[in-house]
Amino acid sequence: MRQQKARGGDEGGRAMAVLSESERSEALAGLAGWSFDAGRNGIAKSFRFGDFGAAFAFMTRVALEAEKADHHPEWSNVWNKVDILLSTHSAGGVTAKDVALATKIEAIAA
Repeated sequence: MRQQKARGGDEGGRAMAVLSESERSEALAGLAGWSFDAGRNGIAKSFRFGDFGAAFAFMTRVALEAEKADHHPEWSNVWNKVDILLSTHSAGGVTAKDVALATKIEAIAA
């Protein structure tokens, strides 16, 4: 897979490179339950909680981390389920920024 450069970039103004297929696979190996969604060109996971309040609390914590990282998930919530997709749209695919946020999300969910 050819590396692409983002138009936006990271916090230091450097262009974000789309991960190669092997880099993406290696990153996903360390993220239990996350998978590549080829149709949406991102990494995705579904989370289930005991009730709506727990799901909403999780989303609130994720939102705070996403805001700090200036990187925001695509997500949906139905009662106790939260579906999350991460993709760096300015880069056109999955970057290290997505993997970093997924890692933070895993820590929040633990």
